[in-house]
Amino acid sequence: MKFKLLPLLLAGALLSGCAVYKKDPRQQPAASGVTKGNPQVLLLGEVHDNKAGHRQRYEELRRRVEAGWRPAIAMEQFDREDQDLLNAAQNGCMDAGCVIRVMDRKGWDWQQYYNVIQLALDHKLPIVAVNLSRTAASKVVRDGIASSFDAKTVAEYRLGEPVSADWRKAQEREIQAGHCDMVPAMMLPGMVDAQMARDIWMAKLIRDQQPRDVVLIAGNGHVRKDIGVPRWLRTVGAKLTIETIGYVEGGSAREQFDDVRTIPAVKRPDPCAKFRK
Repeated sequence: MKFKLLPLLLAGALLSGCAVYKKDPRQQPAASGVTKGNPQVLLLGEVHDNKAGHRQRYEELRRRVEAGWRPAIAMEQFDREDQDLLNAAQNGCMDAGCVIRVMDRKGWDWQQYYNVIQLALDHKLPIVAVNLSRTAASKVVRDGIASSFDAKTVAEYRLGEPVSADWRKAQEREIQAGHCDMVPAMMLPGMVDAQMARDIWMAKLIRDQQPRDVVLIAGNGHVRKDIGVPRWLRTVGAKLTIETIGYVEGGSAREQFDDVRTIPAVKRPDPCAKFRK
């Protein structure tokens, strides 16, 4: 593979919303906080291909729901532009397999999300699509974070101003680490913008569910309290009680989450090998 093809490979990974691996409605408010200790916003992370982590996370959510909690379920796996179709699928489907077929979203191992979707259907919990489509992410890479939002949101989140340098640098480090330290410098600003736009949309759509509590199902990078969705949730609006749980291989990065659940590392081929050819 010639190095000049690298930007195309990285752009594909960026627009799908996932980094290359490296070790590392029913709108009526429901009773909120029925189970003692439930926050208004619970962010549950994941390593996308780690089945043990998916199982642990599902059990965490199931216990809370079966104890009486009735949050909305916000999912990175669905693009926000497809919310109307998702609403129709929730209203017309009896099982998670039907929802997955109707949505027809490629690029995710849907077996790992089946139980979460079924739990939502069984307990009539609205599922909220919170990710950006590839088309929308491409526009952000080209035109900047503010291009994804209306004037009101730009003003609320102060997107007309530069994001603090430490925040951008931290995102750059994570993007480089997730892409085998092979991202050309010219691509980093656009990739950071796309990641932040996703986080802002997640934060905005979570707030839109209030006064109903919300659980976010997303990758560990999105649920990090220092640079991810929680930081944007603290940027605007009334203060919310927020808890973020990372499902982390090896149990490191404890400072990045309120709680860390250690999961066994998956044996996977070297994800960086393709870039070294």
